[in-house]
Amino acid sequence: DKATDPGVPEENWEFIQQFCDRVNADTEGPSLALRLLAHKIQSPQEVEALHALTVLETCVNNCGERFHHAMAKFRFLNELIKVLSPKYYGTWSSEQVKLRVTAVVFSWTVWFPQEVKIQDAYQMLKKQGIVKEDPKLPEDKILPPPSPRPRNSIFDTDEEKSKLLARLLKSNNSEDLQAANCLIKSMVQEEQEKSAKVSRRASTIREVSEAVQCMGKFLEAHERQELSRPDQEALQTLLQHGEKLRPLLFRLASEAVDDDEALGK
Repeated sequence: DKATDPGVPEENWEFIQQFCDRVNADTEGPSLALRLLAHKIQSPQEVEALHALTVLETCVNNCGERFHHAMAKFRFLNELIKVLSPKYYGTWSSEQVKLRVTAVVFSWTVWFPQEVKIQDAYQMLKKQGIVKEDPKLPEDKILPPPSPRPRNSIFDTDEEKSKLLARLLKSNNSEDLQAANCLIKSMVQEEQEKSAKVSRRASTIREVSEAVQCMGKFLEAHERQELSRPDQEALQTLLQHGEKLRPLLFRLASEAVDDDEALGK
């Protein structure tokens, strides 16, 4: 709601980034996020719908393959089609929202050519005359880097790549622009992998913390000789779970050697 607030004319990147972080941290994140975003994109309030489309595009750039696979299913694509189709919401959706949805779906046909359902959905829109012509996306269109970027983003920390990217983007040569596109895609992928690793680390630490707190309560009851047989079995299960988490924590610590904050956690 905060990321798509129609009462705020400009995008709120802080809440958009928090939304992306939640998507990455939750195993059901992509499917839940897309269900929420579909509802917002279909909003009769133009600003809310446009904000939701910005959140959607930011998730595409920040949330990796799990999100891409989920958005490429007909379940979600059909919700976007409803915004354009006169049989559903197309009669009252604003022209700006419909143009933006069309541009988003068309850009996916360019960036995700392997996703057959996206291609099929777009071709169906053209056959039905809902899309008269392709939006103007030049062949050397640059895939935008993740926005907003978290602190310590590779776009900020890898000075050599950032300088090379800046030089390529200033060029008028189409080959340089294509090279910039490839570089951005590789940097985006690296950023996504980094973000996914941070999310996994946070999730594991949270899981360990909850398990330790639960074990503490059982042990306090044990000291008072108030631990029932089912609780004893539950404590044993927690212990076994903890033993499995232990080597994972060691690995996370070894990976975080150069990151004082992460290592501290």
